[in-house]
Amino acid sequence: MPSHQPAIVRRAEINDAAAIAGIYNEAILTTTATFDTETKSVEDRAQWLQAHDERHPVLVAVVDGHVVGWASLTSWSERRAYDATAETSFYVHSTHRGRGIGRRLKEAIIAEARQLGYHTLIARIAEGSHESVHLNESAGFVHVGTLKEVGLKFGRRLDVHIMQLMLQ
Repeated sequence: MPSHQPAIVRRAEINDAAAIAGIYNEAILTTTATFDTETKSVEDRAQWLQAHDERHPVLVAVVDGHVVGWASLTSWSERRAYDATAETSFYVHSTHRGRGIGRRLKEAIIAEARQLGYHTLIARIAEGSHESVHLNESAGFVHVGTLKEVGLKFGRRLDVHIMQLMLQ
């Protein structure tokens, strides 16, 4: 039975790669939260973690010594004009959803973005992810557009909602 201890949010470390892979792979296999369709190895997630520099942090939520969720800031585009814009992502293991961990991760990654001097944050959310839309709205993100049928997962063509938070 999962513990109901509050989550501790901290910067991810290379030793977190296996837990991050497990959480992300569960999302790949069971949700439309990501449009990745093939699971990721621990080595892949370690490389992904190492590619995230100080300006693009990855945070983890830890409960009872176990990583149960993660959030990240990722470059929105390689073009320099977008340097003050980042995309936010967060994932929580199914056994720990509905306990405020996603909200803690979202708040923490927004705080990191403010501290790093970002101007705006973007969230891409697949249609049907009502909880993610609600969480982003409650964090101040607003819907700015919908990309129609841009993803194909589980045999369905899916829209992607673009939400944005202006930080400055």
